[in-house]
Amino acid sequence: MTAPPVYELSHLGALEAEAVHIFREVAATFERPVLLFSGGKDSVVMLRVAAKAFWPAPLPFAVMHVDTGHNFDEVIEFRDRTVARLDLRMVVSSVQDDIDAGRVSEETGPRASRNRLQTTALLRGIRENGFDAIFGGARRDEEKARAKERVFSFRDESGQWDPRAQRPELWSLYNGRHRKGEHIRVFPLSNWTELDIWQYISAERIELPPLYYAHRREVVPRDGMLLAHTRFLTLLPGDEPYEALVRFRTVGDATCTGCVESSATSPEAVVTEVAASRLTERGATRADDRISEAGMEDRKKEGYF
Repeated sequence: MTAPPVYELSHLGALEAEAVHIFREVAATFERPVLLFSGGKDSVVMLRVAAKAFWPAPLPFAVMHVDTGHNFDEVIEFRDRTVARLDLRMVVSSVQDDIDAGRVSEETGPRASRNRLQTTALLRGIRENGFDAIFGGARRDEEKARAKERVFSFRDESGQWDPRAQRPELWSLYNGRHRKGEHIRVFPLSNWTELDIWQYISAERIELPPLYYAHRREVVPRDGMLLAHTRFLTLLPGDEPYEALVRFRTVGDATCTGCVESSATSPEAVVTEVAASRLTERGATRADDRISEAGMEDRKKEGYF
């Protein structure tokens, strides 16, 4: 007698199945979802899982990029190529447009960054397009404020988040109720870790922008990090850029995203490196999270990602 087959999902298979369920749940219950796509590894993985959720049909929603204008060239090239390859509809909400219209004021000085100005562009993009569910690639292991978020995270008419008034989530029962003008942020990768992301990238052979892998680049040491010497970075007195073998663990505004010394040139090598790391990617490479102890939570209350 033949033994019955055993159907067991692997760890990555279970994470993927949960994310597929979340995508389908949103598509079935919201009118105008959108997926935030920056070209970063988490949004790339989100896009892959979303494509699986609806295959062979095309994605039933657009993607949106909040563009600071201070992005790495490699990431913008990858973003545009991916959107064209998958025939996606992309909405770009630009920080420069808000600066030009006088809605926000650009910081000045050698440590100026457009990172916080993204909130205005993000909320404007949501409002102008009438989006009611916004898929984001945030994960609970990244930072303590993100660890507090539910998978379905309610935002009021002003796009604000109240961490003390979150809706309970029991098992896979999600509450997407909202009134016109309100919206829900949805995080399909909440339960993934950085290591899970890289193992999935390795298993699925997912392409990423080349700056995620070791390459030689001019860098400037600052505040315990290595910042890329780009046209957006203002040098401080005494700064002397030098060339190093580095890679990026996360990508964002080029003025506040650091890199790490690394020789990892493949997804498998990165998996080994991440497994041995004792610092989260944001703790190691994001200057914007060092503004204060509650820097991320304060920004999220205002409507940040």
